[in-house]
Amino acid sequence: MGSDFTINMNEYLPLRDLVFNTLRQAILKGELKPGERLMEIQLAEKLGVSRTPIREAIRKLELEGLVLMIPRRGAEVAKISHKSLQDVLEVRGALEELATDLACQRITEEQLLALQEAEKHFKKIVETGTEMEIAEADEAYHDIIYTATGNKRLIQMINNLREQMYRYRLEYIKDEAQRGTLISEHEKILEAIRIRDIIRAKALMKEHIDNQEITVSKNLNEAEERSRQSAKKR
Repeated sequence: MGSDFTINMNEYLPLRDLVFNTLRQAILKGELKPGERLMEIQLAEKLGVSRTPIREAIRKLELEGLVLMIPRRGAEVAKISHKSLQDVLEVRGALEELATDLACQRITEEQLLALQEAEKHFKKIVETGTEMEIAEADEAYHDIIYTATGNKRLIQMINNLREQMYRYRLEYIKDEAQRGTLISEHEKILEAIRIRDIIRAKALMKEHIDNQEITVSKNLNEAEERSRQSAKKR
């Protein structure tokens, strides 16, 4: 547990939320590595809190798919597997296509302007921002499409998947070669929604999500191969 992360105190948030946010960020940033055990006592000492908020945070992280409870071993950071990637992106893809369809029909001029601004902001952040900032700007772009649907149930379902999607979004953004593709895809989706071309917008959104799955799967394969090679050398 040598990772260097600390609680960022915020007087407005309850301690359990601060602990949860701290551990979540540490997992997403890779400060807590996939497969690393989460020892309640050590984490409590490290963050200067009791074990109760640590236990609550671990339970919430398990619900998000970021932590696994292993029998007789305890909690550990979930590995990013091909199966979990596929499961999340299959559901996300279907919801995104539905959101795009509805947004094409219902988006207001004001929301369209907000989407244009979000796309410009994303482009700028890709050039200057950190991986986390790029992921957040990407999320903000998609959020406007969800809001434009006016469908509260759909937005709620997407929000339930949000945390699990965030991890894959971050993995995708780490691949700098794909960032130009992301900008181009955002621009094309925006244009299709602007002219309310439902068929084209949905096809572009499907391609957008499929590309993420292909890239992250390729990166997972390469990481697995590297770890096999280094295991052989030991």
